[in-house]
Amino acid sequence: AVVPAKSLNKLPAIPGVEPQAFLGNLGLTGGTAYFGLLEAASAQAGDIVFVSAAAGAVGSAVVQIAKAKGMAVIGSAGGADKCDFVRSLGADEVLDYTREDFTRNGKTYDVVFDAVGKHSFRRSRRSLKPGGRYLETDLGFLWHVPFLAVATRWVGDKRVSLPIPKYGKQDVLFLKELIEAGKYRAVIDRLYPLEDVTAATRY
Repeated sequence: AVVPAKSLNKLPAIPGVEPQAFLGNLGLTGGTAYFGLLEAASAQAGDIVFVSAAAGAVGSAVVQIAKAKGMAVIGSAGGADKCDFVRSLGADEVLDYTREDFTRNGKTYDVVFDAVGKHSFRRSRRSLKPGGRYLETDLGFLWHVPFLAVATRWVGDKRVSLPIPKYGKQDVLFLKELIEAGKYRAVIDRLYPLEDVTAATRY
């Protein structure tokens, strides 16, 4: 493959950190989190960000990027172990979604980042502050999310975005610097060689 040189950057060598920690998170997961939070949602320091599936690949990246940028982060995860993991990433508050529905607790947020597409704008909009932004990583039932992303530009004061990342050197460098500073942990559950890609997909 041929790509512009401006989009490339040399991976840093950090003792004890495997290259997969970079490659797995500087691509789809880290790129989606970075673009969605900082560009699509234009989140700023001081914003309150709610992250669903905060223990997952994209969700954990959102938590760490948001904290690095000075935002307050409330994450949701299922079960005590996953909630503890999200706390270890720096989340200010963690909800166990098996016990509490964030859309019914009366709290509001500047950004709701649905990292797995399990919620909806219809259910979540009351949890958004005026001018709040809702990010959805899934196209939704009957691909309705792209329609909402267009419609909410003109109707109401709350916005829907589908964070399809535009990969560039800026986001890669940002995540690289966080990793070098020890402020970003890649979530890698298991590694597979290329010849076992079928097994990896099934897992």
